[in-house]
Amino acid sequence: MSIRTLDDLLAEGVSGRRVLVRADLNVPLDKQSGAITDDGRIRAVLPTLGALVEAGAKVVVCSHLGRPKGAPDPQFSLSPVADRLGELLGAPVHFATDTVGDSARSTVADLADGQVALLENLRFNAGETSKDEAERGAFADQLAAFGDAYVDDAFGAVHRKHASVYDVPARLPHVAGRLVLREVEVLSKLTSEPERPYVVVLGGSKVSDKLAVIEALLPTVDRLLIGGGMCFTFLKAQGLEVGTSLLEKDMVETCRNLLERADGKILLPVDVVVADAFAPDAAHDTVRVDGIPSHRLGLDIGPETVAGFAAALSQAKTIFWNGPMGVFEMAAFAAGTRGVAEAITKADAFSVVGGGDSAAAVRALGLDESSFGHISTGGGASLEYLEGKTLPGIAALEN
Repeated sequence: MSIRTLDDLLAEGVSGRRVLVRADLNVPLDKQSGAITDDGRIRAVLPTLGALVEAGAKVVVCSHLGRPKGAPDPQFSLSPVADRLGELLGAPVHFATDTVGDSARSTVADLADGQVALLENLRFNAGETSKDEAERGAFADQLAAFGDAYVDDAFGAVHRKHASVYDVPARLPHVAGRLVLREVEVLSKLTSEPERPYVVVLGGSKVSDKLAVIEALLPTVDRLLIGGGMCFTFLKAQGLEVGTSLLEKDMVETCRNLLERADGKILLPVDVVVADAFAPDAAHDTVRVDGIPSHRLGLDIGPETVAGFAAALSQAKTIFWNGPMGVFEMAAFAAGTRGVAEAITKADAFSVVGGGDSAAAVRALGLDESSFGHISTGGGASLEYLEGKTLPGIAALEN
């Protein structure tokens, strides 16, 4: 790729210059307390921010959080993120209570060399996500006014054609941050010539969400292991009873076609954990996939499936994992995700965790992050990269 990097910008000198950094600080918050429950995305941008601070830049960070409707919404404020970012950087982060208004302008103007400011949630402004190019461009003009240079370190947002991702780099000298560069380097390994056997593990709830990446991966992978809620649509395609499990009826025929074309590459569960209800304390037990009761629903893969998946993973030299194997947030249905994740860490392979719920599961289950080759910060972005799509944020950096 013909993309300039943070090191290129640092070599030119940034002391005293304002550098606008698009970060992905879209962290999960506790609904009751508003506290951050997983700060992984904040920590991921620290190498870029730390390098800029050390070089004496005036660092202006911007990000989205959640899906507010183009207007301020207190539940999606980045204020707690500013506090946590300050703790991790070891210095206060100056927080602007708006995105491009009076508070943002004064906060940026008051920055000293080596200080960091965080603007309020970009999506509090309708121009950030607008499909109208003029409206998006007008917002990009206001954002770009806060920087003398632009750094994109928000891999989790590069698949969005949003003002801060796509339009701002056209208005400022622009480079890729350390995180974005690392993500692209890692994912390009998976799309060029991965060391074989190449095994992909896909989970999550819906086949429709993963259909494009399954289509793209089938010709290139050696094994495709499918768990999570999406497995039940595949099991239904085999003519099995799936009870009240999650099922996309309109995808059954598509799954049947995929299984026929896969030439044995797709490995499905042989046993599942079924429950009386979708609840952490629901009565549950393990059954064979050809014995799912009509009144029960599957919430995890079973131990025999974990063993089969682990055997396939033990042979791999390259692994990509996206999507949990069950409802890992509930302890009773976390064993499948834990078992597969642990099998990935034990394999003598280059492993990539494809962001989103998979990355959250690694941290929620207390697994050693360093035992994976790479944990992506972008679930949707990593999938679209593997599908071969043009990512607007990457295209903007190449221009």
